Amino acid sequence: MSQRNGDLAAAASAAMWLSPVSAWEALLLSVKGRIRLPADLAGWVLRATAHLREAPLTHEIVLAAHQLPLPHTDPADRFLAATAQVLGLTLVTADERLLGLGEIKTLANR
Repeated sequence: MSQRNGDLAAAASAAMWLSPVSAWEALLLSVKGRIRLPADLAGWVLRATAHLREAPLTHEIVLAAHQLPLPHTDPADRFLAATAQVLGLTLVTADERLLGLGEIKTLANR
């Protein structure tokens, strides 16, 4: 999350949520060599997520993800957008394809 968005969240005393799908995406990026993570992946996930609430991946979210009118089929994007929709959260993302999703609140992470 950008420093600006982190400051905004802290100022608003907002609970910050993280989907396990985001951690999974980070692990995939590490395997592809696009980001570098420590060798102790379990420890990294534990430390990186310690201050965050874990967003559930429920059947309701899966159904909402299937019904989203997104122009692309990336399942991770669908799960993240549907999680925000179902739980009434703001989706913070650097992915321009996920900004401005109508009823789903989004915030650019730049």
